[in-house]
Amino acid sequence: MKFRSFYMALLFVAVLFLAACSGEDGEAQDASEGSAKTKKDNRDLIIAQSADITTLDPQDSLSTSGERIFRNMYNRLFARNQDMEIVPELVEDFENIDDETWHFKLIEGVTFHNGEELTAEDVKFSLERVMTEKSLKEYPYFTQIKEVNVLGDYEVEIITDGPMPTLQHVLAKSGADIMPKDYVEEVGMEGFAKEPIGSGPYKFVNWDVDSQVELEKYTDYYGEEAVWDTVTIRAISESSTRVSEFLTGGVDLITDVTPNEWDRVDENEGTSLVEGETTRVILLMNRMTEGYATADERVREAIDLAIDKQAIVDSVLGGSGVPVRSRVPEGVEGYEPSLYDTSVYDPERAKELLKDAGYEDGLEITFTSSNGRYPLDGQVAELIAVMLEQVGITVNLELLESGTFIDKYSNNENEELIMIGLADGLLDASYSLVHYTIDRAAGQTDYHNEEIDELFKEASRNLDRESRNEQFQEIQKTIAEERPHTFLYQDKVHYGVSNAIEFQPRLDEAMYYDHILPK
Repeated sequence: MKFRSFYMALLFVAVLFLAACSGEDGEAQDASEGSAKTKKDNRDLIIAQSADITTLDPQDSLSTSGERIFRNMYNRLFARNQDMEIVPELVEDFENIDDETWHFKLIEGVTFHNGEELTAEDVKFSLERVMTEKSLKEYPYFTQIKEVNVLGDYEVEIITDGPMPTLQHVLAKSGADIMPKDYVEEVGMEGFAKEPIGSGPYKFVNWDVDSQVELEKYTDYYGEEAVWDTVTIRAISESSTRVSEFLTGGVDLITDVTPNEWDRVDENEGTSLVEGETTRVILLMNRMTEGYATADERVREAIDLAIDKQAIVDSVLGGSGVPVRSRVPEGVEGYEPSLYDTSVYDPERAKELLKDAGYEDGLEITFTSSNGRYPLDGQVAELIAVMLEQVGITVNLELLESGTFIDKYSNNENEELIMIGLADGLLDASYSLVHYTIDRAAGQTDYHNEEIDELFKEASRNLDRESRNEQFQEIQKTIAEERPHTFLYQDKVHYGVSNAIEFQPRLDEAMYYDHILPK
């Protein structure tokens, strides 16, 4: 209790400081804020999010910031509606021939942004790329697709490697975007990544790296006419700057409003604060590679027991989060209820474990975190460092801006600990649990459990929903004890929304611009 009182007091001071900073020069802020409009007088939508995209290749992104853009530039065979139900997008009709074979009839008359018609050849080309190129970030989620065959100009056959209960989930997720075969072959993927072409309601105009992406209406879109003439997605990593730009009318919609800014947004004339549920779990990845202290299960358990997750949620996040002990969040098929809204916290036991592991005189580790990619991630990391030091772990804390952080994460260059937020793009436990397969964990956590590997493969091909979920729940319970990840909390997201538009958040945090309507 003495230790908890110490860091809670420290945190209280920090929170007061943050609140003071956000209210600094309050008179000047009050004078400039309040200019947000209550009626949209143009068809130009401006959105600001906390991180920029890292690529214009939709099959090599695997990020929420990218999905918010690609979902409007490209089409997929299937999509999810506002209620997260899977619905056809490019598909007119489909048939499940047997446990491993599916036939799809495409909508005719769909064109890419260069005027070329979208056909079965484009579907085959796009899916074969993501299911065979191991370097792509989306690759692990498409490996169970075995063959893609063209049966006609608008007819496609997909054959899976064994029964695949999540095929439609996969065909609706990021990475299943259909790209123009002829154009890509003409300019190469390097050229395509500079001037991408899709078939969605909005087409690419420009990407000013670390600043903004610009899109415009595609007038020949096969569906309903796009709502907006232009859409600009700005990257503003600093929360207070993002909020100030929003409150002065420079932006219509912002993501990731931090707790210390909630009142500022909600009490401002012409703007509202909107809370949304997410599937994002904030966690620590423990490097289990030989030679690292976190390869020792006692050290990993000590780290878990040293961190008071509920205190983080209550004090830093203003209650906007739920402590968890699983990568599979509530709301996702196959999640384990006993690992939701719970945590383990026992700093005295953590000290004993470190002593048993040979670190009675202390342990030094490197802990990497982003600073501004997720709400108050830097402050969360700093508090975790304090908690770890209270049990005898000296922390070398690296706080990195979003781009540098993602480079380090993607290249597996972190040392003992790295904190990241991971969402679930399938709304199915298989999406999250693939992280614990031997191939997927290699180079990242280097977690290696052959029984878990085999159980995951069995569950991924199991068409019986009840027994499949039981298999996934068994995996989660094992992971909670073996700790390749130390789970912190399931996040919520807060948006700043101009009263001049209508916006409803989605569980997957994606944005369909034509579902954002002007008033």
